[in-house]
Amino acid sequence: MRHMRGIRGATRVNENTRDEILHATRELLGEMITANQIEADDIASVFFTATADLDAEFPAYVTRELDWADVPLLCAREMSVPHGMTSVIRILIHVNTEKTQAEIRHIYKGETARLRPDLFGEPDDDHNNEE
Repeated sequence: MRHMRGIRGATRVNENTRDEILHATRELLGEMITANQIEADDIASVFFTATADLDAEFPAYVTRELDWADVPLLCAREMSVPHGMTSVIRILIHVNTEKTQAEIRHIYKGETARLRPDLFGEPDDDHNNEE
């Protein structure tokens, strides 16, 4: 039986440039697609967010390289929390799948794994646990 599932991912960008934002987003999205065997026809929507310090390009722009013309996309600004991690792009893919919730692979690259200690272990400090 197919269910709607959310697949989460996050990555940090080295600098606020168009190339860096697109490179980091492309890499993260590719890993999310591969890890969860996502097909464009199974995607209901994709939600991209970026922290306030990233404004050189829309992360969703990378989907123009894919066959996703019919996939609803949305970009938004992440909340500016004083103790939050900066330079972060997050992606939430809503996908129809036969996978169970436990079989979904969320991808948190590098130090963004600290955002989800429940999935990847204890954070370095409590102030970077945003989600």
